[in-house]
Amino acid sequence: MEHLNLLDYSFIVGYLLLTLVIGLWFSGRASENTGEFFLSGRQLPWWIAGTGMVATTFAADTPLAVAGFVAKNGIAGNWVWWTFVSGGMLTVFFFARLWRRAEILTDLEFIELRYSGRAARFLRGFKALYFGLFINAVIIGWVNLAMFKIIKIMVPELDPQWTIVALVFLTTFYSGLSGLWGVSITDAVQFVIAMAGCIILAVLAVNSPAVVAAGGLTSALPEWLFDFFPTFTTATKEQSINGTVALPFMSFAAMAFVQWWASWYPGAEPGGGGYIAQRMMSAKNEKHSLLATLWFTIAHYCLRPWPWILVGLASLVMFPDLPMNQKEDGFVLVMQAVLPPGLKGLLIAAFLAAYMSTLSTHLNWGTSYIINDFYKRFLKKDADEKHYVGVSKATTFLIAIFAMYITFFVLDTITGAWEFIIQCGAGTGFVLILRWFWWRLNAWSEITSMVAPFVIYTWMQLFTTITYPLSIFIIVAFTIATTLAVTWLTPPTDQAQLEKFYRTTRVGGRFWKKISSNLPDVESDSGFGMLFLDWLLGVIMIYTVLFGIGKFIFGDLFQGALYLSAGLLSGSLIFLDLNRRGWNNLK
Repeated sequence: MEHLNLLDYSFIVGYLLLTLVIGLWFSGRASENTGEFFLSGRQLPWWIAGTGMVATTFAADTPLAVAGFVAKNGIAGNWVWWTFVSGGMLTVFFFARLWRRAEILTDLEFIELRYSGRAARFLRGFKALYFGLFINAVIIGWVNLAMFKIIKIMVPELDPQWTIVALVFLTTFYSGLSGLWGVSITDAVQFVIAMAGCIILAVLAVNSPAVVAAGGLTSALPEWLFDFFPTFTTATKEQSINGTVALPFMSFAAMAFVQWWASWYPGAEPGGGGYIAQRMMSAKNEKHSLLATLWFTIAHYCLRPWPWILVGLASLVMFPDLPMNQKEDGFVLVMQAVLPPGLKGLLIAAFLAAYMSTLSTHLNWGTSYIINDFYKRFLKKDADEKHYVGVSKATTFLIAIFAMYITFFVLDTITGAWEFIIQCGAGTGFVLILRWFWWRLNAWSEITSMVAPFVIYTWMQLFTTITYPLSIFIIVAFTIATTLAVTWLTPPTDQAQLEKFYRTTRVGGRFWKKISSNLPDVESDSGFGMLFLDWLLGVIMIYTVLFGIGKFIFGDLFQGALYLSAGLLSGSLIFLDLNRRGWNNLK
């Protein structure tokens, strides 16, 4: 195995120095107040805010995971995450403007804007620690595991554990120094570097001697592997290529019909939330918030995945004997096999960019929860902004240390962590969406939607053999039923709090009539029918552009042109409707 040469290390060191310079450049601005530190002073343009969302979800583990889906279930295996398109488009047209309009620092601050009483205070404080510290550390942990794997294979001369520690502290230093300004600018740079590196890798993989000698991907692999849609008939296809099988129907059904709206998942929260909400709230205005989320959705689903998919297919040709539990490693093995000196360093820099953009955003986002929604809310309410910024920087380092403990001493596999989060958040999305549009939901509803999945998940783990994805149907049904029962058994949010929320967000809709009838002076949103039409057109646009690009890549120019034409038509209709209703309505 060849070690990296001087040119390789030049790419890597050059990238690391660049991120450090950006962090130092924005350090003064971020130190002004918590609004600058956590939301960039609400001055981010849509392309910076949206690119930051894409870069954050482009983690070191993402290309490996997508390549693994392809190697296990063909291209259709990507429906594991493609189904989140519908939820993403809901965020674009229904929630982006509302989050920006709320004028809050974190999405957890929303809780005490929407609810009232002790239950609301408890919920906000609990979620601040639960998501900001525990869940955040688990997410950072699985990203660390992926980077650990890449370093171990690609740079064997380095100790992967100590390298991860060094990278975490470097990222913590610049993100703690520069706040969201530095994180956002580095995210934009990191996205360009990461995408360029993955495109180069895909081109080299498809043209590698092993793939060319086999006659190309389409000749070397079974035809069904290239299907974009699940066929649901695996009897004649099982074991077609060392364990690779078509996507099972129950898996697809769970994801397509339930998971996208019912399950909480970082970066794809129903109704927006987490660091996605943070970027929406950091945008210049409602228009920039909507455009940022739209750009994120397009780039996330249409532009990013194809290089990873091609590498995943190439790995089946180049390494056909990889066991099922090591399919994800095929991506890194392809890197090792096809990259010449110099480009290895560029690809490692690309993965560092993907890794550090995710890590920096999660550190900043998690810190915002702990400081704004726990420390400032419950422990020290009257300190000056300089104090809160200083404590924020210290907290960033503490979260990083805890995440490293989770990485090295708790987590075993990336897949296990992913399935745990999906199942323990199943059903929560029902409340996260409906809390905007139905006045009757209260803090106890949301608390129940968080507790119920753990209860039924634990019961299934201890007393049944039900596993994911079938478990999703049961968890969601139990959670929704329990949540609705608790909602009707507990008193509603105080009338004054509901009126304050309605005045702030102007959400509109028939399920707020009880409140809005008392506020005739508030001009609320209308035209929900057209928003649903825009949502449907948006979903069509994303899928047709995604599949159109894929058809062009595999040489089917006619179908590719049809798909892209449908995508262009859908996008044009969306633009015309937004223009008709007036961009000026987005303040």
